[in-house]
Amino acid sequence: QVQLVESGGGLVQAGGSLRLSCAASGRTFNNYLMGWFRQAPGKEREFVAAIRWTGGSTLYTDSVKGRCTISRDNRKNTVYLQMNRLKPEDTAVYYCAAKSSSGFYIRTKEYDYWGQGTQVTVSS
Repeated sequence: QVQLVESGGGLVQAGGSLRLSCAASGRTFNNYLMGWFRQAPGKEREFVAAIRWTGGSTLYTDSVKGRCTISRDNRKNTVYLQMNRLKPEDTAVYYCAAKSSSGFYIRTKEYDYWGQGTQVTVSS
């Protein structure tokens, strides 16, 4: 049973930083794509970033390029999302997701497993 548990969210002022963590368990993730999505109130869940567990290739949505970095720690089975220069429009619940795949995917319906989410609130 795959489990994804997010942590690291919180309240931060605009311009600040947060590092989100996603602890993955239940199987070996060598051939998995790990993604971060976010959902703001009243909006659809949207893709933020993804990383291939093997090789570490990454993909970002344009709105976070240069401000966010996705990474993984193979020994800890954990994926991270470092977010810098945060803006009020980054306020959302952030979700970790996993998909068994050799490619990159950005649509929510394409991912197989989801965490429960962690709230990020950026004050102006």
